[in-house]
Amino acid sequence: MVAYLEFEKPIAELQARIAELRSTADAGSLDIESEASKLEAKSDKLLRDTYAKLTPWQKTQVARHPERPHFKDYVAGFITDFMPLAGDRAFADDQAIIGGLGRLGDRKVMVIGHEKGDDTASRIRHNFGMAKPEGYRKAIRLMELADRFGLPVVSLVDTSGAFPGIQAEERGQAEAIARSTEACLALGVPMVAAVVGEGGSGGAIAVAAANSVLMFEHAVYSVISPEGCASILWRTGDKAAEAAEAMKVTAADLQKLGVVDRVVAEPVGGAHRDPAAAIAALGAAIGEELDKLAGKKPTALRAARRDKFLAIG
Repeated sequence: MVAYLEFEKPIAELQARIAELRSTADAGSLDIESEASKLEAKSDKLLRDTYAKLTPWQKTQVARHPERPHFKDYVAGFITDFMPLAGDRAFADDQAIIGGLGRLGDRKVMVIGHEKGDDTASRIRHNFGMAKPEGYRKAIRLMELADRFGLPVVSLVDTSGAFPGIQAEERGQAEAIARSTEACLALGVPMVAAVVGEGGSGGAIAVAAANSVLMFEHAVYSVISPEGCASILWRTGDKAAEAAEAMKVTAADLQKLGVVDRVVAEPVGGAHRDPAAAIAALGAAIGEELDKLAGKKPTALRAARRDKFLAIG
């Protein structure tokens, strides 16, 4: 059963009425199929209308929905022969960032991405997708490995930001993020990044400085969370909705600004309502972007990446 967001209450009420009608029919001989069908049509229309005019703050809530597909789901959906590679060869293996070798169709690729987890135990294990320095150093190691063997790099971004704890700062969080960003820009192989949920600050850009940056329709990408922005500007998180509007965090806004190259449509009601369709759409889009980049020389790929990011703003 889908977990409804605050702004989806009218949809939830309709669905509850439909469920109640159907249970009544199951309990007796009442023929309520016609009434249930009318309510379902009304619910579907309300869902489409609601998602056609989401505010930036509502899109932020959808991007954070716990039932959206995660890294492991995308890998299972469109990467075959996946072989995870662990550790940064210096300190530890950070489970907030996962990566490894695999195939996207007939193409061998290196896949790297944030994993938030989908239940309490896995969220704690993956630190809610907030990587520490060893996570970014693992990403660097895997990108350099891909470069050495001529493998395209695919990254899937879904993090509220890098881990802000004291131990992460002690181990060089800022330096690790900077070097990971530098590693992306220095790649001599094609790189495609996709923001699939939250794209938060340096924790996202560290694995998203790619030739082609994709973004799901209801994902968000920003330098700080709306709540963080509001707490700085207005000293209260209550103005997060205003902050989200001003920050231009949505895919449509970021495509206009040149930060994102392509927006991938989601199923009606968000990726969490039809994960299989969302995963298939993203896999196809990534494949198409890699096709466009195939055959380009390392110098051309680096130059294009450099020009792309210098032109932003």
